[in-house]
Amino acid sequence: MWVFFSLPTFTPYLFLMKRLSLSLLFAFISYVLFAQALQSPDQFLGYSLGAKYSRHHRVVEYFKSVAAVKPEMVKVEKYGQTNEGRELMISIIASPENLKRIEAIRQNNLQMAGLSKNGPSLADAPAIVWLSYNVHGNETSSSEAAMKTLFALVDPSNTATKEWLKNTVVIMDPCINPDGRDRYVNWFNSMVGTNPNADPQSREHVEPWPGGRSNHYNFDLNRDWAWQTQVESQQRIKKYNEWMPQVHVDYHEQGFNEPYYFAPAAEPFHEVITPWQHDFQVMIGRNNASYFDKNGWLYFTKERFDLLYPSYGDTYPIYKGAIGMTFEQGGIRSGLAILNKNGDTLTLLDRLNHHYTTGISTIETSSKNQQRLIKEYKQFFEDSKSAKSSEYKTYVLTSKDENKLMSLKKLLSDNGIESGTISNKGFKGFNYFSGKEESFVDEGLHLAVSAYQTNSVLARVLLEPKTKLVDSNTYDITAWALPYAYGIKAYAVKEKLEVNTEAKLPSVIVAANSNYGLLIPYTSLSSAKLMAQLLKQGVKLRYATAPFQYKGKEYGRGTLIVLKTSNTAVNWNALANEACQKFHVQADAVETGFMDKGMDFGSPDIRVINAAPKVALVSGEQTSSLGAGEIWHFFDQQLDYPLTLVNANDLGRFNLKNYQVLIIPDGFYRNLTDKPTTDKLKDFVRSGGKLIALESAAEQLAGTDWGFKLKEDKSEDKSEYAALKKFADQERNALTGSIPGAIYKVDLDNTHPLAFGFPDFYYTLKQDANIFEFMKDGWNVGVLKKDAYVTGFSGVKVKAKLKDGLLFGTVGMGSGSVVLLADNPMFRQFWENGKLLFCNAVFLAGQ
Repeated sequence: MWVFFSLPTFTPYLFLMKRLSLSLLFAFISYVLFAQALQSPDQFLGYSLGAKYSRHHRVVEYFKSVAAVKPEMVKVEKYGQTNEGRELMISIIASPENLKRIEAIRQNNLQMAGLSKNGPSLADAPAIVWLSYNVHGNETSSSEAAMKTLFALVDPSNTATKEWLKNTVVIMDPCINPDGRDRYVNWFNSMVGTNPNADPQSREHVEPWPGGRSNHYNFDLNRDWAWQTQVESQQRIKKYNEWMPQVHVDYHEQGFNEPYYFAPAAEPFHEVITPWQHDFQVMIGRNNASYFDKNGWLYFTKERFDLLYPSYGDTYPIYKGAIGMTFEQGGIRSGLAILNKNGDTLTLLDRLNHHYTTGISTIETSSKNQQRLIKEYKQFFEDSKSAKSSEYKTYVLTSKDENKLMSLKKLLSDNGIESGTISNKGFKGFNYFSGKEESFVDEGLHLAVSAYQTNSVLARVLLEPKTKLVDSNTYDITAWALPYAYGIKAYAVKEKLEVNTEAKLPSVIVAANSNYGLLIPYTSLSSAKLMAQLLKQGVKLRYATAPFQYKGKEYGRGTLIVLKTSNTAVNWNALANEACQKFHVQADAVETGFMDKGMDFGSPDIRVINAAPKVALVSGEQTSSLGAGEIWHFFDQQLDYPLTLVNANDLGRFNLKNYQVLIIPDGFYRNLTDKPTTDKLKDFVRSGGKLIALESAAEQLAGTDWGFKLKEDKSEDKSEYAALKKFADQERNALTGSIPGAIYKVDLDNTHPLAFGFPDFYYTLKQDANIFEFMKDGWNVGVLKKDAYVTGFSGVKVKAKLKDGLLFGTVGMGSGSVVLLADNPMFRQFWENGKLLFCNAVFLAGQ
């Protein structure tokens, strides 16, 4: 409150108070103006970039603050949130003139791609550059670089960026994986002292399990672009497809002893990649190199990071018409500073400046080549819509099970790929399952995909029966064809078939009411999800171990039988019908236990699941975070079934008496085969428990007395000069024993509960050379015979070994059993057909 004195004796005081008032008013106005002025990241954060790590919310707040101060140039959009509730957002940066018409620019871009028919046609359309940061949470420098890049783009004194934005719109996603980033940043900030320790042995450089790389469920989001199994990917790809940029950069870090990698990429290139997409990568690389050379920064190109696997942050945009690139800064485990093998100290400031430089360089190159980018972008989609260079013009998939087809249709739709039905069924095509050109045989239902569509290139990559490799030295899996992953019979057809893409409603599920019981087919993952829900709700289930017939209809092995008997305590009929509606499975009413053919319901061969099994998963340090995370996510987000996670280090102290199933995923176990742990696990199994061992866990158990053994490799070259090898050929020589990910056909004994719901074969994604000897006292359910290889790279030594052996089986021990799964049926959650196999292992095998 201000008091003004009018008496003459107080004139000096009045003068003093006026001066004080003016000073305070000036300070207030200065504060308001400062708050409204554009701030650099250093000013906003209160520390210099590179001095410490910024938590995700501070990165978001900085982007929002810039948008508030520069609304004529920056727009922020929230597109979702993570599993842990953190915000996912993009920022759109453009010149004031372009931001005013940003929706018209977006619609025009979609129109050029053939994804919109009603958008405006802009003769001066700017190129759209999308920069994605921090997909791996512990590759932290890029989100810091994002803030510096944003400031450079809107800084009024930066005349270069002002010029570039005249014909370029920049979209920035400052952090794709906020949960992983904050996991790492919070851990690191709790480990580091006042001054960082550059010794790589210091604890601040030794990140604990599971590390910050992955998301909440320990998924690698950089392998999930096409599959969209994770909530972050689902929300991001939806937003990405609303823009379809011309250029996309995915920011990463690699080991701290490496320098910097930028495009052009390494071989193999997928054959669909256009000469222009390759040439522009070279242009970007040369411009990046000019900046790095001026600063004396080291880099490499054309090595290690190839363009094949379709679910990366560089390849997915490429198959969608963009110039997709990965930029990799050396820096994993670096913290704020680390001493590398060259004796140089690498700092966070170094790392973020390198990423900032390639970002600015990419925008510059895109701006200078805006017209060519737009021209080639249009041409890409014109060629796509005309199926140019596509060997196969139509893909037709057929199945008896509607849910399998609908599941695949959803994945295609999420990726912008149209599908529908055909009326002409008199054609021949390459039969994926037989490997031969054959006449189409309709299994009952079908789904067709035409190569004559906007996203033809991506459709071709995802559906092609054989992966063509120019170079076998690749960074990831080399086979992923969706008909094999989904277990759906398919034909690749060289002729154009007319595909009706009008939406077709799924069949209507009709409630089945009975005073006796219901019969539920067991033919897909939907049936397994239904089974899990009913068990969780306290419904006792039975299932058939042999085919039977009722009212002239055949029912296969695994058919679920819900009877009034044993279920009087619950409203079994209503619960079953609710589950059938939810999972789109048609049940049939049954009024008697006397069957036309086959077993009656009182037969000992009708098995009973009396109660929902309690399931525990070994997790934590010693396990593969990715392997354990896939199973955790499946139970939590897809099966919606209770799961207890137990740390591997606590397994010796964990009370297993109240559990019926123990899952041991892939991992690097130290104590799995020591006597106390082995004795405890065997006691658990002998007492009626079920042990499910996957991948390397099964390999380790094979070294002890569990009833199964690894098959020895007897194909080793023992010639006199076998040890003589050229140093320069060491990488190529190693490929003979390599299998990064190839598809093999597994012969199944589908009379065993582990294979219920399957035909007598299954396609597995093989990622190692492990194969087991046939069991004499167990059940060899899934085996590789001769000529089991289907597609993908498999080294000559691996091919020679992978035959006449066991991949999936069970062996009894006391009252319980062990389930052996040598391959991962849950791989990245996109190997859809394997999920049913896994559910069988949990709920049916060993009953």
